[in-house]
Formats: sequence, structure tokens, C-alpha cells
Amino acid sequence: MALMSWNKKHSVGVEALDNQHKTLVDILNELHAASIQGRVQEVAGALIRKLVTLAGEHFAAEEKLMESIQFPGLANHRARHKELTGKVAEFVTRQQKGDKTVYTQLLYFVRDWLTKHMQTEDQEYAAYLRSHPLR
Repeated sequence: MALMSWNKKHSVGVEALDNQHKTLVDILNELHAASIQGRVQEVAGALIRKLVTLAGEHFAAEEKLMESIQFPGLANHRARHKELTGKVAEFVTRQQKGDKTVYTQLLYFVRDWLTKHMQTEDQEYAAYLRSHPLR
């Protein structure tokens, strides 16, 4: 059972960014599946590192696109990315210190954040992009 499903309402209309969103959702679901199967201890470290790396690459790609279209909400959007990065870093630190409760908290935090971010904040630049296409 998936923790999160990607669907059209998450789309920003840019295939590369949508594919990155889908991959983030897939990693989150992998971590959830490992948790259900009792394998979270053996795979969590690698999956969390993968999630952090891809999120960083995705945020950079989104911000580059927003810069290129001169999106007026870029500073706020960048701050939201930084907020997630900081919170996930806290979870990583806890995981590295042996906190076994961190996995469930991380899963639900990232799911909720990612859902809200894709459905609201990302849709703001997607709408702006539709009205100010790349030249």
C-alpha cells in the first residue's frame, strides 16, 4: 500500500519537474514499504540520503526555472525549499544518533509537506509559467 500517489493535480506542466516529483514520491513509498516490512533499519539510511540528494537537485531545477521566467514568488518559494531541507536535516541527525522513531515521523512529515507544496506553492509558479512561457 502506497503512502502517497502522484496524480495530475500535482503536475506543474514541466515534464522534467513532474518526473522529479514522481521520483520523490516513489522514494517516499519505498521507505514506507520498508517500514511496513520491518526492513526500515537496513534501508532507511540509503533511502533518506537518496531523498535528500534528489530533493536538492529538484529544488535547484525549480528555482532555475523560476529565475528564467522571473517568477515574483521565487524568494518565498526558495524559503519553503530551505525550510524542508532544514527539517529533513533534523530527521537525518536524529536517525544518525539512533532514534528509531524518526522514520514514521519523517514519512508523514515529508508526505504532508510534499503534497501541500506540489498542490499549492508549485501551482503558483506553474500558473505563472503558463501565462509567461519560456522564450
